[in-house]
Amino acid sequence: MKNTSFPAPFYRAFFLWTLFLLFSAGPSVSAQYDTPLRNYAAVVNPFIGTDFTGNTYPGAQSPFGMVQLSPDNGLPGWDRIAGYFYPDSTIAGFSHTHLLGTGAGDLYDISFLPVTLPLRESEQPLGVHSRFSHSEEHAEAGFYRVHLSDYNIDVELTATERVGVQRYTFPTQQGLVILNLVKAMNWDRTLDCQIRQVDSVTIEGWRFSDGWARNQKVYFRTRFSSPIRHIEWQNDSLFHHGLAHLSFDLPTKQLTVCTALSPVSLDGAAKNLAAECPTIDFDHTRRLVQNKWNQLLSRIEITTSNPVQTEIFYTALYHALSAPTIFSDVDGGYRGPDGQTHIAQGWTNYSTLSLWDTFRAAHPLYTILCPERIDDFVQSFLHFEQQHGRLPVWPLQGSETDMMIGYHAVPVLVDACLKGLTTVNPMDVLRACVRTANDTTYRDIDKYLRLGYIPYDCGKAMNDDDWSLSRTMEYSYDDACIARLARHLGQDSIARVFENRAKYYRNLFDKDADFFVPRNSRGDYQVDFKSDAYTAHVCESNAWQYYWSVPHDIAGLIRLSGGKKAFERKLDCFFSSNPSADDELPLFSTGMIGQYVHGNEPCHHVAYLYNAVGKPEKSQRILRKIMSELYTATPAGLCGNEDCGQMSSWYVLSSLGFYPVDPADGRYDLGAPLFEQAVIHLPEGKRLVVKADGAAEGKVFTRHRFNGQKVRRYTVSDAQLRRGGTLEFLP
Repeated sequence: MKNTSFPAPFYRAFFLWTLFLLFSAGPSVSAQYDTPLRNYAAVVNPFIGTDFTGNTYPGAQSPFGMVQLSPDNGLPGWDRIAGYFYPDSTIAGFSHTHLLGTGAGDLYDISFLPVTLPLRESEQPLGVHSRFSHSEEHAEAGFYRVHLSDYNIDVELTATERVGVQRYTFPTQQGLVILNLVKAMNWDRTLDCQIRQVDSVTIEGWRFSDGWARNQKVYFRTRFSSPIRHIEWQNDSLFHHGLAHLSFDLPTKQLTVCTALSPVSLDGAAKNLAAECPTIDFDHTRRLVQNKWNQLLSRIEITTSNPVQTEIFYTALYHALSAPTIFSDVDGGYRGPDGQTHIAQGWTNYSTLSLWDTFRAAHPLYTILCPERIDDFVQSFLHFEQQHGRLPVWPLQGSETDMMIGYHAVPVLVDACLKGLTTVNPMDVLRACVRTANDTTYRDIDKYLRLGYIPYDCGKAMNDDDWSLSRTMEYSYDDACIARLARHLGQDSIARVFENRAKYYRNLFDKDADFFVPRNSRGDYQVDFKSDAYTAHVCESNAWQYYWSVPHDIAGLIRLSGGKKAFERKLDCFFSSNPSADDELPLFSTGMIGQYVHGNEPCHHVAYLYNAVGKPEKSQRILRKIMSELYTATPAGLCGNEDCGQMSSWYVLSSLGFYPVDPADGRYDLGAPLFEQAVIHLPEGKRLVVKADGAAEGKVFTRHRFNGQKVRRYTVSDAQLRRGGTLEFLP
């Protein structure tokens, strides 16, 4: 199990391992970056978030990798959406696809389990499994290890972008491995599957399924380090050759298993295996993937005397860089939302885009930390729009889940264009954004355009929820982003239309209630409105929590609130109005400070809003409380779903001292850095140095300088940060 303290020998080993990586682990850091390579992969604790509501998985993955090779406890349930729940004590397989901290469970594709006879088996849904102990389990970035106590087998996992690599150490020279394509958990169900032998050391096949990822198709090719002695087919009543027991003779008692995935074909899986795992060498593959992690993690160097802070920070950065996930083969082939095979020529296709969450902090973080990937994201969005008819909302495995609300590909695209991080013609981006925003067949946009808001008495967003108030406010924000890009491109007529639509949020403001209140199609406000009630009209929140969802017009929100003093009082009340002890709170209301909910995304920018009324000390007090109490180096160390990196991206940016209140306006609000110094390595050898003397003591910073010049209004621009220099926080 991961330790949470680092004795002196760790630092000596850290230095030696860094030298080893530099000289033996494949390609060096990109020439764009003047970055000292350090072994931060060993500091990462993937168990953070595997308990409570984090829904993370501890297994092995390459940065943004298609493969997430991780253990599955074998039981369904909301706690096991990522396949693994820390309080459990069973492992029923090691599968190759997982979701990082989402609120919906799917995937778990291509599951292997090494065993010895007799099998330990329970009634379904658990089935064949083994017990294990956390004391015999270890994980770090790109590597996972566990001992299966019922079979006395050691299992090690690592992964390239498209290949999962497993190493089993058996107690004898006889090996038995179960490959199960039939088992499904949570929202997932198997539609069709096939396993077939290619040669003495190779098998291939597919698993087709349906669930949150609709009509998902995963093809695989597996190569073993020893010949297959025998395959015993465990035929299911529905699926022939989808469950197999594979026997091996193992002179060294070890078996290495390399499995490549493809969303396109068996041939695609074979090409991926040949390209990324040309030889079977577990240790070499592990070094390669850890080198990839260290190349990215080393782009930020923090200075702190607190090893626990180091562990939390680099684990957060690791989680932030685990999604979106690559969704194209080495030859560019991928399956589009139209069900057809397409070729990404000169770019890489991505899926697993939790945009309702990640547009807020994760995507702005990527523009700083890995700008070389932004053009691929833009290309992925626009090709998805061409194949699907509108921009992605929550794409998974190439299909549209339509989970959550808004059209939040828009702020990500606009931000990329305004920062000059894409080769795509920005006029093409604008056209795609406008087409999506004007799609009157999508979730009551026709009513939004006709009435200036979404009415609560017609149309459903999901299940029995209309989420009308939330959709109105989020459409308004996305429209403001479209207006911003149109104005930038000189498309003034388009800009005027969307600038007007960006004000539609005001149509829900009830002066008597002093809140945004749902309205029906006749224009009447909700009669039984309560600001702290969780209703079908507000998305996973209440009216308190959505009050602040106007990041594009904070000045306008202040005016609606009655001015700066009234706005400050409203914020004070928000952070101090604690729910009653007998209140029944929904499962997403976690990490609460008053009505503030850090465990869910709509609140993530709110602590920074005190800056807008000249009270940065209040922002900093709350930010430090969030960072110190709601992020810990424990399995329960996340107070809400990780949501594909958003929860951790908030921490990474906030701990560095800045955060994008409006994720697409090119500005960052200054907050409460945790570290005395942080160095962010930028392209072309540039560096951004953040200095905050007294951060460890919790000093309040009321003055700021950038490259010696005074910073006004507690904000810095993206252009300033990406040019590099020194940002100073001063008491």
